[in-house]
Amino acid sequence: MTKPLLLSAAAAAVLLALASGPLAAGQQPQSDVSRTAGSLPPSQPSRSNWPATIARTPRGHLIGNPQAETKLIEFISYTCPHCADFAARGEPALELAVLAPGKVSVEVRPVIRNGIDLAVTLLAQCGDPAGFKARHTTLMLGQAEWLGKARNAPASQQQIWLRGDKAGRANAAAALGLTAMLAQRGQSQVELDACVADDAAARALVDNGLADKGETGVASTPSFALDGKLLEGVHNWEALYPALSAKLAVKPG
Repeated sequence: MTKPLLLSAAAAAVLLALASGPLAAGQQPQSDVSRTAGSLPPSQPSRSNWPATIARTPRGHLIGNPQAETKLIEFISYTCPHCADFAARGEPALELAVLAPGKVSVEVRPVIRNGIDLAVTLLAQCGDPAGFKARHTTLMLGQAEWLGKARNAPASQQQIWLRGDKAGRANAAAALGLTAMLAQRGQSQVELDACVADDAAARALVDNGLADKGETGVASTPSFALDGKLLEGVHNWEALYPALSAKLAVKPG
């Protein structure tokens, strides 16, 4: 569970200015536990494909069975080390335990903590929704490298990155190797640069985070909401697993 990293008053002012701007009209957002693959309608993906079923939502990306009765929201920040730990240890377990059987859908929603976060999140959400999980995992598992560069950079450079404006985001994406990381996976450099420069998408991310905070009370990352209710004190897989198990337990008839 982490607090904002290196967030100066100037950076906060920029993010609040982004939040107050108008959203673009074309803004990029936002179980049945006993069901088996054999009983799914022909139009639905097979059970084994649920972890690869990804759709953009108004505030993030939904992974898994969209008809699952149990819905988990994962609130993350790309500059949060505990979120990177959850991505490495918790998300694979989550995929095997509840996504693959179609018991639960997981919506990943970003929380913007600073200007670097804003640049990374724009890249994670850049492109085909089907590729979101791969981008998300690449950026999270590479966090130690690029966040280490950010922490070791001169204060003057950090201030450019943290202000969150178009030039600052582009500078961070290039200097920290973020666009190069995704370009190496075959994504277009032109597309990545355009996503980082998208002020409307940046405003939407900040606004969505503020809306989530107002609606669920999320104040730290990673945090989780189960069927719309924030799970208090749950910030890692070890705490999340019992909450999911209790929710999915078969109740005596």
